[in-house]
Amino acid sequence: MAGTTPGTPRVLRAMNDRAALELLLAHGPLSRTRIGKLTGLSKPTASQLLARLEAAGLVVATGTTEGRPGPNAQLYAVNPGAAYAAGMDVTPERIHAAVADVTGQVVGEFRVATPGRAGADGGVVRQVVAALDGAVREAGLGLGDVQRLVIGTPGAFDPATGRLRYASHLPGWHSPTLLDELAVALPMPFEYENDVNLVAIAEQRLGAARDHENFVLLWNETGLGAALVLGGRLHRGFTGGAGEVGFLPVPGTPLVRHVAKANSGGFQELAGVQAIPRIARACGIETREQPYVETAAGLLAHAAAHAAEDERHARLLDVYAERLATGLAALVAVLDPELIVLSGAAISPGGEPLRARVQAQLADLAAARPRLVLAAVERHPVLRGALESALAATRDEVFDTSR
Repeated sequence: MAGTTPGTPRVLRAMNDRAALELLLAHGPLSRTRIGKLTGLSKPTASQLLARLEAAGLVVATGTTEGRPGPNAQLYAVNPGAAYAAGMDVTPERIHAAVADVTGQVVGEFRVATPGRAGADGGVVRQVVAALDGAVREAGLGLGDVQRLVIGTPGAFDPATGRLRYASHLPGWHSPTLLDELAVALPMPFEYENDVNLVAIAEQRLGAARDHENFVLLWNETGLGAALVLGGRLHRGFTGGAGEVGFLPVPGTPLVRHVAKANSGGFQELAGVQAIPRIARACGIETREQPYVETAAGLLAHAAAHAAEDERHARLLDVYAERLATGLAALVAVLDPELIVLSGAAISPGGEPLRARVQAQLADLAAARPRLVLAAVERHPVLRGALESALAATRDEVFDTSR
């Protein structure tokens, strides 16, 4: 059989190397003895492994154990400078870029404001390169030091046409040649991903969806969206539009026709961020009209804090929870997920009082009973997901010692 045969010494060494590197990432600095126990390797084999990884620049000696009986033992850790990856969170207002070392530590961040419409004269490409260059410089690196970049945007790039869809509010990003232009301008491989999908990656790797292979993440900020993880993998759909639940027709609102042109749909009108101030006013709570996200977040946080003693705020949470559960019931009926993660600035501030209400409403509306949890990755979840995605691919390449 052509190729490397499974079970050869080279393949087994590479498997042991990767297992040790993953342990060091998960646990931090470890001694040779501890690595041997966790991997099941003998002391001589563990010593050879560490010597091999140290020579390859993948691990470094970081100090010695202290405060234990017997002689101090040398500790080893993954070399942070072995590789770097970058992530990017794109919104209509700004591009936020970050660079992380191979351990996941963020070493540089930079934001580029994107006011107005970026025309077809290369404005978007310049903005992307400027944001990435700023983050790289803050990290004390050069663009050539970054192994991979993942760009997160609203909507999704249609794999058949290369055009961004479901994000008409993102000016300048809809050129059919944009991806080719970025490939020319960027000195490293890059990938693109829907922003809500990246939040799900962050929650799956670091947050509330760890150890779950079938879950839905519902995101509500400027728009309602969902990420669908089935069998441990993101489900993107034929055109990349899986999870665009804002367009979902639901009871309680008139049918929205020509949804792509309207950039809205029934679930968005029923439970999107713009609905929360309306619900509040109907409950007798004074509120501002704009901006929606900040207003909604403040209303939900205040309602969660005062619902126990104020009927108006309890009513706000009750109504909003029923609306969220109405759309979620359709997803549960089709997907039957084991877990639903609630996320975004127009959900998370409602905290446990809102989560419990949505759980109760969903129990009445859906036959299946998935568990609902609040998102755990609070700081820049789209960017964190982009970094985690870029790091996963980078580690697969850099940690492969079989070559």
